[in-house]
Amino acid sequence: MTTPSHFDFIIIGSGLAGLQLALKLASETCFEYKTIALIDPSDKSTNDKTWSFWETEPSQWNAITHKSWNKASVITSNKITHLNLSPYSYKTIRAIDFYTEAKTQLNHRDNIYFIKEQVTSVLEDEHVTVATNKDSYTATHVFDSRVPKAFSTEEKNSISIIQHFKGWIIKTENDVFDKNKVIMMDYRLKDGNQTTFTYVLPFSKTEALVEFTYFTEHTVEESVYDNYIKTYIKDYLKIDTYSILETEAGQIPMTNYNFERFNTEKITKIGTGGGWVKGSTGYSFKHTEKKVAKIIDNLKANSLPSEGLFQRKYKFYDKVFLKVLKDENHKGEWIFENFYAKNAPQTMFRFLDEESSFKEEFKIMMSLFSWSFIKAFFKTL
Repeated sequence: MTTPSHFDFIIIGSGLAGLQLALKLASETCFEYKTIALIDPSDKSTNDKTWSFWETEPSQWNAITHKSWNKASVITSNKITHLNLSPYSYKTIRAIDFYTEAKTQLNHRDNIYFIKEQVTSVLEDEHVTVATNKDSYTATHVFDSRVPKAFSTEEKNSISIIQHFKGWIIKTENDVFDKNKVIMMDYRLKDGNQTTFTYVLPFSKTEALVEFTYFTEHTVEESVYDNYIKTYIKDYLKIDTYSILETEAGQIPMTNYNFERFNTEKITKIGTGGGWVKGSTGYSFKHTEKKVAKIIDNLKANSLPSEGLFQRKYKFYDKVFLKVLKDENHKGEWIFENFYAKNAPQTMFRFLDEESSFKEEFKIMMSLFSWSFIKAFFKTL
């Protein structure tokens, strides 16, 4: 079909946020006659990441869930905390499965267009003009997932660290993994006096994702991740013979930077570019789902799409957490040990999902009561 030059909605970026938003728009009958374009230079045909999250049943993502677990463990230098997650399940989705399913559903819609081009500029006037490396389009409203250029220059004015990681999917000759339990964090292997941990997702008794992760201000050379993954597999998993099936790597900003100030009447920032990544953990999958649902509600109510996307108290909690990690990065192991050892995982999940009660939040804060948090609390007021 011929691609029009004007759309009701243009979504810049067909990643997690862009595709979730397009899927939700497509599922609502009130938008069935709205024209929607997704503009991205990639056709999203490779498995470039893995998303993990927790949720209760039923779920719209069941058909593409790669694996789920009802048990987990958090391992520190001092103890092992075993977690029974029910009624939650911890799940993982391969990006390629999400991309394929989303594109399959959306390609059946006559009002949705995929444009494989690179956006070069966005100009807001009577309509919003989106220029690309090949053409130019207009829209009544634009949803833009690109991280604002100002973040790279102004990031020092906020509290920011980076969650950066590399993972290997390995296959072993013998049964070595407990396929029913995920290792959410293992802090025993460290890179100096920094917050680092290993993450293990067992897909079967012989196959797992082993990932080494940092919560730090600076990244490291790729070989550093590789060396720590090798060491963990050999010394902690006690595996000598294995093959590497796939690798993945990434960087996720953990920040209290004010992305909201880039929202306007006709342009809404979404995804990482909208500050949708949870500042204290880097989680994004379920937060994206919730924020997309809020945008849809706002559109139905003829409100600004960006209205009410964030709750102030959780932004404050994230800010305190980030302040401790930035000023005393070695505290990460202590923080997460107390998070999960002194609170039920169900309480923690509600807190991280921003659905907790004040009583639960107070209990969590008391479990982290220390001079570090007292200082961070007053510094962030």
